[in-house]
Amino acid sequence: MPSDQAPHSIWRGLRQTLRKDTVGGAFLLTATLLALIIANSPASGLYEAVRDFRFGPEALHLNLSVGSWAADGLLAIFFFVVGLELKEEFVAGKLRDPRTALVPIVAAVGGVAVPALIFVAVNLPRGGAALDGWAIPAATDIAFAVAVIAVVGRFLPPALRTFLLTLAVVDDLIAITIIAVFYTAGIDVVMLALALIPLAVFAVCVQRGVRAWWVLIPLGVATWALVHASGIHATVAGVLLGFVVPVVATKRARVRVGSDASGRPLYDGLAAHFADRWSVLSTAFAVPVFAFFSAGVTVGGFSGLIESFQDSIAVGIIAGLVLGKAIGITGSTFLLTRFRGISLDPTLRWIDVIGMAFVAGIGFTVSLLVGELSYGAGSESDDHVKVGVLAGSFLAALIGGGILAVRNRHYRRVDADAQDVAVAEPAD
Repeated sequence: MPSDQAPHSIWRGLRQTLRKDTVGGAFLLTATLLALIIANSPASGLYEAVRDFRFGPEALHLNLSVGSWAADGLLAIFFFVVGLELKEEFVAGKLRDPRTALVPIVAAVGGVAVPALIFVAVNLPRGGAALDGWAIPAATDIAFAVAVIAVVGRFLPPALRTFLLTLAVVDDLIAITIIAVFYTAGIDVVMLALALIPLAVFAVCVQRGVRAWWVLIPLGVATWALVHASGIHATVAGVLLGFVVPVVATKRARVRVGSDASGRPLYDGLAAHFADRWSVLSTAFAVPVFAFFSAGVTVGGFSGLIESFQDSIAVGIIAGLVLGKAIGITGSTFLLTRFRGISLDPTLRWIDVIGMAFVAGIGFTVSLLVGELSYGAGSESDDHVKVGVLAGSFLAALIGGGILAVRNRHYRRVDADAQDVAVAEPAD
């Protein structure tokens, strides 16, 4: 029997479903589990062959492996959406107060410094090249962290997700800076300067209300390609492109979304409009594909695990991701809120921050990249790095997810009680 729903209504409903964080989190975690199973099965050779297959124009520095296209290219779409959401928070949300915005920014600094110090402390007796990986546990994988909170925390305060997004973006920017300064031979300043040209044109276009895909997408791709060619992690381009999109609806830059009770039109700014459109591609395709090609770590069986856990490099990574992130983020947040005029968001409790801090210990892409740069791809130490990152991320997700799941049940009861009170109150 044919559906009586119009195709555009079905698509709208599907889009709203795919935009939900819980759906995106389920997609990502499923892709991660599938990658781990395949990478440690007889089909691992095929998986690695596909992941490492290279294509793209060499002249444009874009002859990349499938895995790199996923991590550098597709993930830039996710960072574009994150940039849009954060821009809305900074302009019209809770982060518009500098004192509120300062809290997750400082937390990110603590969340980078303490894990690095713990790694150094664990590997200091060994010394030498082992210390080269000090930055491995410093990075938070924002896609995985947001997915965990989405899956376990439907009723958690929205401020917690905003805190994590801000923290993770700042964390990534710090990690990318560390890679550029300590692990990269040099940055191509010319390419970086050239990237500002399409970025500026993109900014002018969106400020003037241009929404044509054939104008904006080429400008975005050009910005991304030039940032990538400069030697800086290309996902930075996604954040920058998101940040230049206007939030406030103006006569030039606005999208009609309906009408109020009196029939007057209602408008959204372009940031909300683009987030609505691009979040579907990010959730349903970009992030799961990225997860599939990033999480396929070969453990090497039980003997491989035991050998890795006996290496101080893996131990330092696990301690840094699990304990370092939790101590660094929670501790720096606590110390900052001791200053007059700076406080935690009133909807949050410290146990929420602790749970979120553990979740921020999930590190994949950047951590694995730093491991390769530190010890060389395919080396024994690099194999131990992969096991350490995987084990540390799993423990961090388990502890943080468990704490937030308990808190989610608490907030669900509070929400249900509030609804019961609202129903019980007599009408005026």
